[in-house]
Amino acid sequence: MPPIPPPREHGFTNTTELPLYWARYGPTGAPPLLVLHGGPGAHHDYLLPQLLDLADRYELVFYDQRGGGRSKTDDRTPITWQTHVVDLDRVIEELRLDPPSIVGYSWGGLLAMLYAIEAQAGRAGHVPRRLVLIDPAPVNREYRRAFETEFGRRQASAQVAALREELAQSGLRERDPDGYRQRTFELSVAGYFAHPEAAHDLTPFRVTGRVQQSVWDSLGEFDLLAPGQLDSLTIPTLILHGRQDPIPLDSSRAAAAAMHASFVPIDDSGHVPYVEQREALFASIRLFLESTSA
Repeated sequence: MPPIPPPREHGFTNTTELPLYWARYGPTGAPPLLVLHGGPGAHHDYLLPQLLDLADRYELVFYDQRGGGRSKTDDRTPITWQTHVVDLDRVIEELRLDPPSIVGYSWGGLLAMLYAIEAQAGRAGHVPRRLVLIDPAPVNREYRRAFETEFGRRQASAQVAALREELAQSGLRERDPDGYRQRTFELSVAGYFAHPEAAHDLTPFRVTGRVQQSVWDSLGEFDLLAPGQLDSLTIPTLILHGRQDPIPLDSSRAAAAAMHASFVPIDDSGHVPYVEQREALFASIRLFLESTSA
């Protein structure tokens, strides 16, 4: 996997309650895309270098959401989905991205939906121009439970167990501690992939557990398919979802129907199509962006 290049520009916000790290890639003056990473509690750079495929024609703007990456905090005040919506609104304002074109991955896709609902209802300041949602997190608690069950099943499968045993017997921990840590990471995310060996090409990341739990707790028995939620949106949207994702394909299919969005299932891919089916994913995204550029 090639190294991650340095950003063209980077810094910290000064209008958010907590300074949030941001980075820009791609040509100055190109149409901007604000990219929301997954988690919650993770950081933007595990989407790299693959997402930079779009940086030939677009300026990509990333930021580490509150509580993760370079935006970590020792403050134990609960971080909620509402916290992230407020932060996102201020990032859009400060970085002059209004109206924002948002690309959201996993939890970032759900955050984009939550933000769009709040903005459409007048509770946030910047209605998105368009949305690209890549394998968004489940849109209600029922689909969330189905995901947790399926991911747990995959991680406990005989295939993953055999790979763990192979690693334990390999002696890699003593010979190559860095290689051992990389392999341990790969096995911790194997259940997300249609083909576990593809995890080797995913940039390692860490999730701040207390932040992740706090955000999911704040959502309660959420249901974005309820009347007045996703069906209230009138924003051009593309939803893409790997057919072998442990997050149910039906979650994204139902979201697309509620939003009158374009829906593209990605064959032979799990939750990380930007690694497993990079060419097919970005071809669909480019087509959508070009068709909504006016």
